[in-house]
Amino acid sequence: MDEKAFQRKMSELIERIRDLPVRTPSRPERVDATGSPQNTLRLSVEELQESLDYLRLSVKYLVFDLEATRRENAYLRRLVEQANRERDRQDPDET
Repeated sequence: MDEKAFQRKMSELIERIRDLPVRTPSRPERVDATGSPQNTLRLSVEELQESLDYLRLSVKYLVFDLEATRRENAYLRRLVEQANRERDRQDPDET
């Protein structure tokens, strides 16, 4: 799943959560310091959004690191191949 698709799905989920009807509890619910179960849900959604933002940032960093490692690996392979070709040119009799 690419970043745009992930963002779109996440936005859809957040909108669906926001559009959920307010439920009337049959028994008293525990409420947070603000005094409202809706605020508790809203805070939970905000914390989830922060966690997802951190996850996205971490994934972007890992992808960047992977790409840099691949570039470095390709560069080092070229150096090794070049060194092998030069060695083969200098010592054609020693094989």
